[in-house]
Amino acid sequence: MAVPKKRTSILKKRIRKNIWKKKGYWAALKAFSLGKSLSTGNSKSFFVLYDK
Repeated sequence: MAVPKKRTSILKKRIRKNIWKKKGYWAALKAFSLGKSLSTGNSKSFFVLYDK
């Protein structure tokens, strides 16, 4: 028969939530940085062809 698990403390829950949020923050920061470098033409790893 299934036994309910012990309740996770608020502190542990908050720590895990902050780690999860921070991962999203860094992903957004990297995406913004890449977009900025592509738009200014300073990118070293991407080649963008502009049709004029």
